[in-house]
Amino acid sequence: MAQVEATTERIIAADAETVFDALADYSGTRAKILPEHFSEFEVREGGDGEGTLVHWKLQATSKRIRDCLLEVTEPTDGQLVEKDRNSSMVTTWTVTPAGEGKSKVVVSTVWNGAGGIGGFFEKTFAPKGLGRIYDALLANLAAEVQK
Repeated sequence: MAQVEATTERIIAADAETVFDALADYSGTRAKILPEHFSEFEVREGGDGEGTLVHWKLQATSKRIRDCLLEVTEPTDGQLVEKDRNSSMVTTWTVTPAGEGKSKVVVSTVWNGAGGIGGFFEKTFAPKGLGRIYDALLANLAAEVQK
């Protein structure tokens, strides 16, 4: 099994604290900014950053749906980590200042991929597909915090 990684980033015209707070707001903002690839969104514990337990289904392709139950931690300032209890998937959101009134958001997801030929295709195509999903989410986030 090879590790698969997908990383996407975006500069957003809002300060890092505003952007981070919006990302960490699972009971409010996060539900509003998820693209159509996410369904059955539910906050099960907490709702704001560290200590949150959130559920959703992520439909990466027409046939590939991942049932996610994510534990949220904040290991360092400006960083949210979502660890899936149902798989090896870990998503890290990092928000840093990027000049006057701007911030840089980097989202990186890693998981243990399949072996064999299926693993080859997963490692080749899954990062691009997940990148498009996160591009849409980051565009929605930017629209939300730049209001």
